[in-house]
Formats: sequence, structure tokens, C-alpha cells
Amino acid sequence: MEISNMEWPTYLDEYEKLVFRMTTPRVMIDNAGCSNSTRVMIDSARKHGILLEAVQVLTDLNLSIKKAYISSDGRWFMDVFHVTDLDGNKLTDESVISYIEQSLGTIHYGSAKCFDGLTALELTGTDRIGLLSEVFAVLSELECNVVEAKVWTHNGRIASLIYVKERDSGSPIEDSEKIDTIEARLRNVLKGDNDIRSAKTSVSMAVTHTERRLHQMMFTDRDYERKPIIRTNDNPIVSVLNCLEKGYSVINIHCKDRPKLLFDIVCTMTDMQYVVFHATLNTAGDRVHSEFFIRHTDGSPISSEAEKQRVILCLQAAIERRASEGVRLELSTGDKQGLLADVTRTFRENGLNVTRAEISTTSDNTALNVFYVTDAIGNPSDSKIIEAVRMKIGLSDLKVKELPSIYHQKAEENEEPTGGVGGAMLLSLGSIVRKNLYNLGLIKSFS
Repeated sequence: MEISNMEWPTYLDEYEKLVFRMTTPRVMIDNAGCSNSTRVMIDSARKHGILLEAVQVLTDLNLSIKKAYISSDGRWFMDVFHVTDLDGNKLTDESVISYIEQSLGTIHYGSAKCFDGLTALELTGTDRIGLLSEVFAVLSELECNVVEAKVWTHNGRIASLIYVKERDSGSPIEDSEKIDTIEARLRNVLKGDNDIRSAKTSVSMAVTHTERRLHQMMFTDRDYERKPIIRTNDNPIVSVLNCLEKGYSVINIHCKDRPKLLFDIVCTMTDMQYVVFHATLNTAGDRVHSEFFIRHTDGSPISSEAEKQRVILCLQAAIERRASEGVRLELSTGDKQGLLADVTRTFRENGLNVTRAEISTTSDNTALNVFYVTDAIGNPSDSKIIEAVRMKIGLSDLKVKELPSIYHQKAEENEEPTGGVGGAMLLSLGSIVRKNLYNLGLIKSFS
């Protein structure tokens, strides 16, 4: 199956077609060319940040990117992504395929999830057990309903973006005195006994991409400079070399595969003002190897050992922030006043620390919340404690969930091309990208 968004209105002359072609990404989606993934190809004029926007569209749909070939030739930009759903299946839902085509076809114009009618609270500070329960208790006391929130922790730091509205009216919080009170109360909670200087709170009405903003908040907080609380044997390996004859810096990354990995890497490179000119990504089992050829936005490669080390630390941090540490608990129940405060207080009272959280509320007022929890020092939680917490909150409401099966597979068979015109077309396009890399001397072969 081949899908293209290039259908010309009859009234356009050739010049208008050329302008339209140069400013509108061309998208093709193919399910025939590969036996176990769907191929998505984007052909577009190059601009800073377009790669991030494309990857964002795919990851916001919770798609897994198993392979990627990225190439910029002069002012043109070409991507080929091999994607599956989180269960490792091809994409078969026509509405999802249509949404991908339409979204990628308009990425020049930008997009973000709409949080109209909500007030955004940004929090950064030192993580500690029970911190979230204190934050949600304050918001409940101040009559703020939490509609959506995401919480990340890394290297002893916490960043959270919480979207709230007035409990009674359901309106955004606009009263300046109440906003000042919220900020002051939350800042006191974040400061605790030993974080007087670095604790920060802010209130915003701006629309932003939540996960990109969390990366920016932790980057500004310089979490990458802090020592990890617990070291593991599975830390990401990042290396940086300069390809001086081609004017690129080459970044190689080896790490464990997980959802949204490529987004986190590209997001950090983009916010650090680097441009990806060429890249490849391949997964084998639960491991990923990726290679990026980058320059700074001013056209220069990485120029000093200090800059090289900073890039390594920042990319390691970007990969680790969203790592799924701890037991995954999913809460599904009717939303009610003080629900989050009660649930997180139960975690605290049983010695559980929340390392990551995703809070959402459906249109029928159902709370759908995900928490990753460890013990107080970051080790796996005792199963008896988890069961005691479930008994307290409700066995039918709070459930232990494993990661999708695709991330537990020990190995995957190599993808074998299958027949079909669409498959041949995208196989050819993928070959073009790889050939560009080969002609530049950036890979050894494109077969």
C-alpha cells in the first residue's frame, strides 16, 4: 500500500506547484515492502527542527521506531522510518495511517497537544520520598483539579509539568493572588530542608509539547552534571568523534531499546543547537545502535574536549530520564477530589518513591494514571509492599503492569523485504538515503 499526499488542485500553475512542492513535505507509507514493520518516508525541504517534529508525530502515537535512515542533501531532507506498534505489529488501522500522513504533511507549521483552558505549573527541585504527595496535597487544598501531569526524576532531581484548572468552575486559574499563593506554597514544598537555591516553580498559559519541555527543564537544571544515585550495568554508551574531512562530528549511541528513545535523543540535540545531517538507527532484540552526523547550527563541528564531554553527558541524561525504573503501577478509577494526594500519600507511607508518573483524565472523568515506584533508595520494591499498597488503594483499581512484550524479546529476526510496488518504491527510497551516506564516506556500504 502506498499513500501520498501530493494531489494537485487543478487550478495550480507549474510555478505554484513548485512552490507548494518545496514547502510541503511529501509522505509515503508502505506496508508491503517489509514483513514485520511499516515504512514511513518523508521527503521535505530542510529546516532546523524538522527531524524532531517528524519523530514527535510518530512517538506521540506510541509507535516504536525499529530502524531509521536520515539524510540531508543540500537544502533537502529525507527520512525513512521502520515503525511498529508497541506489540511489534505493523500498522493496520487506516485512521492511524491517515493521521500520520496528514500530521507529517503539515509539520512545517508545527503542532502541539492542546491544553486550552488549563493552567500549566512547572516544578523543578531535589527529589525525595513523599515529595509528590506533598505537591498534590497542596494543590488539593488550594482547590486545583489536576487534569494531566508528567513527572520525571533523574540523578536526584525532579521535573514536573502539571496542568490544572479551578475545581468549582472548571476554568483556568487566572486570579493573580491565587497564582502567587500556588507558586509560593509549591516552592516551599520543593525547597524542603536543603534545596533553598535550586527549587523553582512557574505558572504558564502557554501551549507546549510536555515531554520536550521536561527535557528543557532538566537540562536547565543541569541534572546531567550530578552523580547518579544508583549506578547500573546498563548505562547508555555515547561516543563522539570528529570527521574533520567532512566537517561533521559523529555521535555513536549504544543502549537498551525503549519507547520514545529517538525522540529523547533528537530533542536534546536540537535544544543544544545541533543539526542532524545524516543518521542511522538499528535495533536488534532489546538493543539499539544509532549513529548521528551533526554540526552546530553555525555549521561547525564539536570543537573542544569540554564540549565533547558535555554532549556525552547530556545525551546520556536524555536517555536515562525516561528509563523505566521500578515497578509500573497503573491506576484506573473515577476521578475525585484529593485522589492523587491520597494515592501518593499511600506510596509514601509504605516507603515507595515515585521515579516517574503520567497522570491523565478522560472526558468521562476517569483517572488513568501510571506510576513507576522503587524503594526509598532506588532499589526494586518488595512485592509484599506492592500488594499491601494495592489492598489499600483497591486491587481492581491499581494494577501491576509489565512493559509491552516487544521490549522483552531477546532477539528479532532480520526484516525481509516482501513484494509489492509500494514496497519496491520505499525500498528504493531507503537505498537512496543509504547511498547518500555512502557517497559522503559516512558508511562503508549501502547494500
